[in-house]
Amino acid sequence: MTDLVPARFLVTADASPGLLPRLLQPLAKRDLMADAVHAVREGDVVHAEFVLEAMPAEMVHLVAGNMGQVIGVQAVRVEQASRLRAVA
Repeated sequence: MTDLVPARFLVTADASPGLLPRLLQPLAKRDLMADAVHAVREGDVVHAEFVLEAMPAEMVHLVAGNMGQVIGVQAVRVEQASRLRAVA
């Protein structure tokens, strides 16, 4: 059985048309859907947050890696399990 963990992906990227769908692609291709998405544009930069209440633990690093490969992404930070619960 697969362990499910909560995860939050925090992405900083260059603002560009089509950025958000490209960031959702790594989730969609794994049949995952974010429970919450929040994005804010600050000038030429977008700060986006993707929250999943439960996702397979072994997919967390794969999704983060794929998000990091999207053109224009400057940084991807992941918060998992106990750290995420403490924030919520």
